[in-house]
Amino acid sequence: MDFSTPDTIDSPATAKDVARGIMRLFARNDIWCLSEVPLKNGRRADLMGIDAKGLVVIVEIKVARGDLLGDSKWPDYLDFCDRFYWGVPPGLDRSPLESDGYHPDDCGVIVADGYDAEILRHAPLDPLAAARRKVQVERLARIAMRRSTALIDPHCSDPGNAG
Repeated sequence: MDFSTPDTIDSPATAKDVARGIMRLFARNDIWCLSEVPLKNGRRADLMGIDAKGLVVIVEIKVARGDLLGDSKWPDYLDFCDRFYWGVPPGLDRSPLESDGYHPDDCGVIVADGYDAEILRHAPLDPLAAARRKVQVERLARIAMRRSTALIDPHCSDPGNAG
């Protein structure tokens, strides 16, 4: 699938569609992630995962131009990952992501629909401190285990701690 140039699409993609395509791409590349991951600063990462080397990846998904242009809080995610990507659907105007306000030298871009995704610009590595990465990996593991347990037993006691 070629996502390199924006095109018109029959129906707008949802964030869920974009997340699904990115998760498929990541799975093929041994990156495993969770959606809607709460961060200690009060933000919530759309996708957060760990690659085969133990590096933390965050993807912020935007499916509407207004949502993209109105997001001034996205730099808050950078302290919680080694690589940061924007995830967008094929029809979205990506030109704002090339402007200085969106730090194109620091952020990757992935274009995705509900079936697949393509990395148009790889995210450069900005390594977390080892202690911070350890905390993030452990938090992700606990969130994943809690979610897995809830799938098996929805009535299992959860202390209400979101992470």
